[in-house]
Amino acid sequence: MSILMFNYVKINQLLAANSQRILALMLLTLHAFLIWGDGASHLQRAFFLCHYGLFLMWQPVWRSTEKLSAPAIAVFVGVGLIAFFYINWWLTAIWLSILFGLLGGRVFAEESKSNHIIHILAASYLLSMLLLWVIPKLLGSSDDLEAAKFVIRYFIPLLPIAILFIGGQSHKAGQVPILDFFYTLLLMMMAFILALSSYAVGTIQAINYVQVMFITIFGLAFGLIIFSFFWKPNTRFSGVELLMSRYLLSIGMPFEKWIKNIAAMGEIESTPNGFIQAAMAEMTALPWVSGVSWLADESQGKLGETSDHITHFNFKDFHMSLHTRWQISPALYVHVKLLTQIMGEFYEAKRREETLRQNAYMQAFYETGSRLTHDIKNILQSVGALVSAAEQSNNADNATDNEALLRLIRRQLPMLNQRIAATLDKLKAPGEDKKRLEKMSAWWKNLQLRHHHDDIEFLAENLPKQEINAEVLDSVLDNLLNNALEKIKHQPDTSIKVEMHDGGDSGFCIDVVDTGRAMNAGIANDLFKKHIASPNGLGVGLYHAAQDARQAGYALSLASNLNGEVRFRIELAPNPAN
Repeated sequence: MSILMFNYVKINQLLAANSQRILALMLLTLHAFLIWGDGASHLQRAFFLCHYGLFLMWQPVWRSTEKLSAPAIAVFVGVGLIAFFYINWWLTAIWLSILFGLLGGRVFAEESKSNHIIHILAASYLLSMLLLWVIPKLLGSSDDLEAAKFVIRYFIPLLPIAILFIGGQSHKAGQVPILDFFYTLLLMMMAFILALSSYAVGTIQAINYVQVMFITIFGLAFGLIIFSFFWKPNTRFSGVELLMSRYLLSIGMPFEKWIKNIAAMGEIESTPNGFIQAAMAEMTALPWVSGVSWLADESQGKLGETSDHITHFNFKDFHMSLHTRWQISPALYVHVKLLTQIMGEFYEAKRREETLRQNAYMQAFYETGSRLTHDIKNILQSVGALVSAAEQSNNADNATDNEALLRLIRRQLPMLNQRIAATLDKLKAPGEDKKRLEKMSAWWKNLQLRHHHDDIEFLAENLPKQEINAEVLDSVLDNLLNNALEKIKHQPDTSIKVEMHDGGDSGFCIDVVDTGRAMNAGIANDLFKKHIASPNGLGVGLYHAAQDARQAGYALSLASNLNGEVRFRIELAPNPAN
C-alpha cells in the first residue's frame, strides 16, 4: 500500500511539473484527430480518445489529488462516450469553443510571462483550426481553402510544437491553476457566436468562405467596439460596467436597501440581542432564504425552516447558518459574507455601547460611594482629633485645659452632627446638591478650633463678608490639612500654614502651604484630573474635592510646587455660581 501511495504522489508531481507539455501533446493529438481522421473512422475515434485522455490529465478544474465525486465521474465518462460514438463536426466545433474558453481564461489569469505566451499560442491554434478547418467542414466549403490546406496541415501545428520547448512555470501538485470564470465564459460564448454567425452567413449568402470569414470577423469586431463604448462611455450615461457592478452587488437582494434597513435597526434597537434578532428577521424575508440560525456571544436563536442547503458564515464571535432553497453560487456567497461582516460590526458596536453604558452606570455609583467615603473619613478624622484632645486633657489634670476641652466639644459636636446628617442625606439622595451656608468669620473660627491641637498656623488679615458653602470648604480644607499632617510623619521638619486673602469684590482665596519637599512633576500634573496612587495619600481625595469645588463655583489648584513651598489654593470667582 505504501508503494502504491508513493507512486501515486510521484505521478501527481510529474503531472504538475509537465502540465505545459501535456497541453502541447493534447493539441497535437487534437490536430491528428482533425486532419488525419476521415468521418467517423476508427482512426479518428482513437485519436480523439488519446486527446481526451490527455485533456483529463491537463484539465484546470479539479485538483490532481482530489477524489472525484460520482457526478464528476459520470460527466467525464459521458462526454467520452458521446464523442466516441456520435462524433461529428458540430460536436467538434462545440468542443473547440470550450477548449478556447478554458485556455483564453487562463491568458487573463496567469502572472508568469512564459505561461502567458504558452496559453496565447494554444488559444491561437484552437481559434485558427475552428475558423480554417471545422467551420468550412460544416458549410461544405473546404474547396474554398484548398490553397491553405498545406499551411493548415503542416504549419499551424508548429504552435503546439513550440509549446513543447517553452519552459513554463509549473504548479505544485494538488494545486488548482488559476482560472478566471468570467473571462472563460465570455471567450467561450464569443467562440460560439463566431462559429454560429459564420455558419449563418455562409448558409444565407452562399458566398466564398473567405468572404464569410471577413464578414463574420469584422462584424464581431464592430459589435465589440460598440459594446466597449457602452461599457464605459464618456457621457452622462453611467455605462454597462456600472450597471453590471450594481447587479453583481445585489444578486438576490437589493444591497443599498438591505444596508439601509440594517442601519435603521442599529438606530432603533438599543441592545445587541434586539439588533441581531431584527437583522435575522430581515434576512429571512429574502425570497431565496428558508431559514437562519445564529450563535452570538450573548444570544442564540433560529428563524424560519431548515433545508438541505446550509451555508455557514463566521465573523469574530458571531456565527450564522443560512438555510437556502437552493445551493448559493460563489458570487452570492461572497456577497452574503460581506453582509455578515456588516452585521457583525453593528453587533460589536452595540456590545461596546452596552458596555460603555454599564461602565458609566457603575462609574456613577463609584463616584458617589467614593465621595461619601471621603466625607466619612474626614468626619472620623475630626472625631479622632477630639478624642486625642480629650486624652491629652486627662493626662494633664488641669482645670483650665478641661474647660477649654469642654468648650471645644460643645462647639464641634453640633458641627459634626450636621456633617453626619448631610452625609446621610447624600446616601439617601446622591443626586441632590444641598448647601450649608455660613458666614466666613464663623467658618474660619470653627476651622481653627477643629485643628487647635495640630501644629498649624492660621493667618488672616481681613475676613471676607460674604457667605460661603461651608460643606464644600470643610471637605476641601480637611483634605488639604490632613494630607499636610500626613506629610509631617515622613518629613518631621515640615511646617503648615493656612492663609486667608480677602480680595474684596474680586472674591477671596485660601492657601494651604507646607515647607516640605515638592511633589513629583507627573503627579502634580495629573493631581486634580484623575485618581492617583501616592504614598502620602494624595490623589483620590483631592480629585473628588476638586470635583465638588468646581460644582460649587470654587477652583482648587496647586499654586506652587517647590521645595520649601508647596501651596494649594482654593479661590472664589467674582460671580460664583453657588
